[in-house]
Amino acid sequence: MNPPLDRAVASRVTEITTLILVLALLVVVIVELPREVFSAESKSFFFAIGAVGAWRYSWWLVQALRSVWYNRRLFPRLRAEADAAAEVSRPPELYVLCTSFRIDPEVNFRVYDALVRELVDYGVPTTLFASISDRTDVDVITHVMDDHGWPGNVEVRYMFQKGDGKRSAMAEVLRAISRRLPAPGALLVSMDGDIRLEPGTLKHSLSFFQADADLGALTTNNSAIVTGGDATREWYDLRYAQRHLVMSSLSVSNRLLVLTGRYSAFRADLAMQPDFIDLVENDQVEHWRFGRFKFLSGDDKSTWYWLLKNGWRMRYIPDVYVSGFEELPDRRRFFASTTDLMRRWYGNMLRTSNRAIALGPRPMGMFAWWSLVDQRLSMWTTLIGPTVAILVTLFVRPSFIFAYLLWILFTRGIATLILAWQRGRYSLLWIPLIYYNQVWGAILKTYVSFRFNRQKWSRQGISAGEPDDPLAARRQRHMGHVLHGFAYGVLLFVLILTTGVLAPPDRMSLSIARDTGVTGSETPENVNRWLSQVITTLPDGGTVRLPAGSFRVNEALLDTLKAPDAIRAERIDGANGSRSTTLALSPGVAEHIEGPNGTAIDEMAVCTPEASCALTLDQHRLPLVNVRLRVEADPIMEAVATAGP
Repeated sequence: MNPPLDRAVASRVTEITTLILVLALLVVVIVELPREVFSAESKSFFFAIGAVGAWRYSWWLVQALRSVWYNRRLFPRLRAEADAAAEVSRPPELYVLCTSFRIDPEVNFRVYDALVRELVDYGVPTTLFASISDRTDVDVITHVMDDHGWPGNVEVRYMFQKGDGKRSAMAEVLRAISRRLPAPGALLVSMDGDIRLEPGTLKHSLSFFQADADLGALTTNNSAIVTGGDATREWYDLRYAQRHLVMSSLSVSNRLLVLTGRYSAFRADLAMQPDFIDLVENDQVEHWRFGRFKFLSGDDKSTWYWLLKNGWRMRYIPDVYVSGFEELPDRRRFFASTTDLMRRWYGNMLRTSNRAIALGPRPMGMFAWWSLVDQRLSMWTTLIGPTVAILVTLFVRPSFIFAYLLWILFTRGIATLILAWQRGRYSLLWIPLIYYNQVWGAILKTYVSFRFNRQKWSRQGISAGEPDDPLAARRQRHMGHVLHGFAYGVLLFVLILTTGVLAPPDRMSLSIARDTGVTGSETPENVNRWLSQVITTLPDGGTVRLPAGSFRVNEALLDTLKAPDAIRAERIDGANGSRSTTLALSPGVAEHIEGPNGTAIDEMAVCTPEASCALTLDQHRLPLVNVRLRVEADPIMEAVATAGP
C-alpha cells in the first residue's frame, strides 16, 4: 500500500524559504567559525559534544540499520506468508472498538464511512462498538449505515461514555464483547474516532494473525491530515517518520514499545482476559513519593505492558497506513500546544517504563529491554550538548556557538536524510524540528520524571494524579522542583569539571584571594612568588588561570623562570568576564614580553585570543591571553636599585 495522497505537508513556498534561511545560516556559521575551534584547547568542547554525540548517534544508527533490515529483508517474507494465509482463512468474527469524544461531525462521517467500507470489503461478521459522547454521533453513524445500505455483516452497538476518560469507555466495551463469548480465533480492532482507515487496511493487517499463532497484537504505519500551519504539518509527519524507524527496528525482536491507540489489533481471547480489562480500566502505580495513583491516559501503554509481561509477540506493519485527523489543542500557539502533547505522551511513557524495565530482558529480549533503559538515559544525555555549548560560549569563547550550530546542521541534516530515505519524502523543516523535539523533549522528559503523577488530557479537559488536599499537592510540587533542580545541578557540576570551563581555583588564586581579601582595590598586588610557583609546578601542558584584578610582576619572576626546564605551563589565561585581569609590569619584565604585533610592548597592550602576547625566555615562549599589560615602575625595585651601601 502507498502512503495516502492527502497527507498534510508543508507548501513549496515554505520549503524554498527554509532552504534560503538554512543556506544563509550555514554561510554565517562558516565565516564566523573560530580559528581555535580545532586547537588543543577545544578538546573539552569536542569531547563533551562529540563523544556523547558519537554514542547517541551510534545507537540511533543501530536502530536505523535494524529498521532497514526489517523493511527490506524480514518484512517482505512476513508479508508473503500473511498474504498466503489470507487466501486460506480469515477470522471467524471481528470486533471493532471505536472511541470518540466530541469529534467534529464532518470528521466523524469520514471516519465511519471509511470504517464501514472496510468492514464490508473484508466480509467477516463484525460487531462495531461505537463508544460515543454525544447523540449527534448516533445520527452521523446512522447516516453512514444508510449510505452503505445497512450491510448484513456489520452490526452496530452504541455505548455512551461516562466522560471520565477513555479507559473506562474501553473497559465497558471490552466487557460487553466478553459477554458475547467471541469465537476462537476472533480478532479485536481498537481505534480512535479520528482515524480514517485507508483501503485494504483490514485485509493487509489482520492476515498476520493467521500466519503467526504467537502474534498477540499489531499496529500499523501512520499518516496525518493536519489542520494547521506548515510547521504543525511537518512536526506531525516528522514524528511519524521517527516512529516508523523505531517501530521497524523493534519489530526485528518481535516486540514494540507501544501499541498505538490510533489503530491496533489484538487476539480477542487475550483482550477478554479479566486482568487485561482491569489493567486498561484501573492501571496504576505505587510510587515512594506519590503513593498509589491511577493512570488517566496511556491505555496503549497498558495493553502493551500486559502483552509484554505475558510473552506475546507484537508486530509493526509498515506498508499499511491509517490517517489521523490531527489538530493542535490551540492552533495559534505551536509551542504551548506541542508542549502539552509531548508532556502527556512522555508522562505515559515514563509511568510505564520502570515496571517494564523491572521485568528484565527475558520476556522481551535484550535489545527491546535496553531500548527501554535508553529512554531513561537519553533524556539526560541529550541535554549535555546544549549545556556544554552554553558553558563554553559564556566562559571560554563566545564564537564557539558557531561551532555548535555547525554541529547541529551537520548531525540533524544527516539524521533527517536517513528518516526521509525510509519515509519516502523530505522537508527542510525537519532539521530545526528534530532539534526541537530532541532538546525540548528531553527537558520535558526530565520535568515529567519528577512529577509524573500530574496528568492532564487537553481534549477532554480532565486532570488527575495529585492529592485532593491542596497542602499535600503543593508539598509534592515543591519537592519535585527541589529534586529536579538537584539532578540537573549534579549534571551541570560534572560538565563544569570535565570541560574545565570553570576550573577550581589553583594555589595562586587562593593565595591572592586570601591576601587581598578579594577587595575592589585598584592597588596592584605583587604576585611574583605565586605566579612562579604555579608556572613551575603545573603538569606539562597546563594552563595558568589568573583571577580578575590588578597584579604586579617584576624581575624577581624572571630569576625563578630562567632555570632550565623551569617553565612547565603551556599558557597564561586572564579572566574572561565582566572584570578583566591587568598585569603591571616592571620595565625589566616588559623587555621579555612580545606584544600582539610581535614587538616588545612600550606602555600598554591588550592580549586577546585572536592577538595574544608572549613571555619569552631563552627557548621558552609562554602565551598570554585575555590579559591587559601595563608598563610601570615597581616602587620596591626602584628603592632597592637606588639604595645606598
